[in-house]
Amino acid sequence: MAGRRTDTRERIQQVALELFAERGYDKTSLQEVAERLEITRPALYYHFRTKEDILASVVDRLCDSIDELMTWAGEQPRTAESRREILRRISGLMEDQWRPMFRFAQVNQGVMQHNVAGERMRSRIVGMVSVLAVPGVSAVKQFESRLAVFAVILGSAPFLFDMDLDEAERADVALEVAAKLVAD
Repeated sequence: MAGRRTDTRERIQQVALELFAERGYDKTSLQEVAERLEITRPALYYHFRTKEDILASVVDRLCDSIDELMTWAGEQPRTAESRREILRRISGLMEDQWRPMFRFAQVNQGVMQHNVAGERMRSRIVGMVSVLAVPGVSAVKQFESRLAVFAVILGSAPFLFDMDLDEAERADVALEVAAKLVAD
């Protein structure tokens, strides 16, 4: 039963983010989320009482993923291969979890600016951008390491690129560019 509850929560999160990105956070009601899911409002309320609860849960999951990545990355040797693997893992997170959240954040910037969940997400992303930075190296190398992470993140943002590439191709290109930025 616990697996089923988790699946339903994840579906609610996914559908809510889609609706928030399509219609805007403020213009989307829980009733619309329930209708798109083809569930009753009480069934939705069983999992989430408010839109804020849904958003907070999505951000919590995202922050937990970033924290896990940051912990793992901190335990890796400072080698070219580990930097490439960190970038691959960031790219994987973008594909799995972040892309819908970034679409939501782009459309709902005001909500994210004035929301505790938005601040939590921003602080984690700032930390993640620094994950490849090596203390004591030149400012240029530190900047390149941050740009590499941004390249992977921005590769998931189709609204920023006018390129005839699907999401997977764009992510591959971004990862290749990022790897070049952190190559020795």
